[in-house]
Amino acid sequence: MTTSKFLRRHWHDFGLISTVVAAVYLIADWSQLVALQQLLLLNFIVVLLHQFEEYGWPGGFPAVANIVMLRSDRPDRYPLNQQSSMVANLLFAYVFYLLPVFFPKMIWLGLAPVLVGFPLQFFGHVIIVNKKLKSLYSPGVATAVFGHLPVAAFYIYQICTNHLATGWDWLFAFLYAIGFAALDFGALEVALLGDKNSRYPFDQDEMERMEIGKKFALAQR
Repeated sequence: MTTSKFLRRHWHDFGLISTVVAAVYLIADWSQLVALQQLLLLNFIVVLLHQFEEYGWPGGFPAVANIVMLRSDRPDRYPLNQQSSMVANLLFAYVFYLLPVFFPKMIWLGLAPVLVGFPLQFFGHVIIVNKKLKSLYSPGVATAVFGHLPVAAFYIYQICTNHLATGWDWLFAFLYAIGFAALDFGALEVALLGDKNSRYPFDQDEMERMEIGKKFALAQR
């Protein structure tokens, strides 16, 4: 296996290293960080764990995306493939989620990923995907429920009770969240890097985890 292939296959596993580093920093410098920084760094940790839950363990999100949500006729490589998923998710975590940690006073910048976690991630995984699969769990649900939801609740509580957010912050946060997600996952991951003849298909075990394809087929009966 080449280095590039190894990275495409295991980028979400390496995210656990970033998770540990961020967690150690959060604990060690807790008293030096303002409350919003604490929550934003925790939110960064949550999204890394969320990506690991989707693609690493228990995994199964490639099938959720390509089979359940996008109904692909080549689900092992289109619209999502190993290359597109790696690039889009790394940008999502290390730009969209990590950048606000360094600028906690820019409320709209930090509020945007919070709003993606809840309600978007929460309802997407917990409600929409599970409804399609007729299940109680699908990859991404655990971190959405026990990570994104409480972080969003505490962050929004902090900015509201301390009167830190203006109407413009909410508007810019909403527009930035939708815009970044559209560019990252729509334009980059699907339109630009999506290819029915992609040389970077998901491995068979990635597609078979959680037996998503079988569950979806049964749910359609």
